[in-house]
Amino acid sequence: MPEISRFLGIVVRMYYRDHAPPHFHAFYGDYEVSVEIESGVVAGRFPRRALSAVLEWTEINKAALLEDWRLAEQEKPLKKVPPLE
Repeated sequence: MPEISRFLGIVVRMYYRDHAPPHFHAFYGDYEVSVEIESGVVAGRFPRRALSAVLEWTEINKAALLEDWRLAEQEKPLKKVPPLE
């Protein structure tokens, strides 16, 4: 699963040819969530501050995340998404 971004101790990855809807996986220590790119719906558990950062980052980078999703569906190399600053 390629890493597409890393910030504040959070690692964001996206699987190739994963199931719909478009989403990514975020990891923070022993925590993991999947986040739907368009709706922001979260599955899993994450500390509140880390989750807030992930959701803010998702809103800022929605277009880039959807482009990576399209690339992943085609099993093409994914582009890095800028970290939250």
